[in-house]
Amino acid sequence: MTDDAFMKTLGQETAIQAAMLNGDPGPMINYWADSDDITVFGGWGRIEKGHKPVTDAMRWVGSRFTGADAVDLEHLVIASSGDLAYTVGFERSHVSVDSGPLREMTLRVTHIYRRIDGDWKLTHRHADFPPPDPRKASAR
Repeated sequence: MTDDAFMKTLGQETAIQAAMLNGDPGPMINYWADSDDITVFGGWGRIEKGHKPVTDAMRWVGSRFTGADAVDLEHLVIASSGDLAYTVGFERSHVSVDSGPLREMTLRVTHIYRRIDGDWKLTHRHADFPPPDPRKASAR
């Protein structure tokens, strides 16, 4: 079962990701809890703990992106209980990284949220590039 306020928060994620993938990390930074126990295990290799290190990482990541013309969030799992919630899924986009050509980018992502003063805030993000599916590899 999921909380209606949490679902409303998730409804903002596509716009937040689109801003990030167009070089504007502000909405993503505002999405995070203002707490020293937040963490990120980033898709670009950054592992950070604490509000300043995590938001600095978001600024750095945002600076790498331009030109996103498609953002698709696929939540495989959405769950909340009390003041904690999580999502598991994929973020797919068509974006330029480090001023390169537009390319497809897919991240598998787990987010953990906490309700703070009535608002749902991101407290942990783990994102990575999915490895090849070994079931799809040809037999040798």
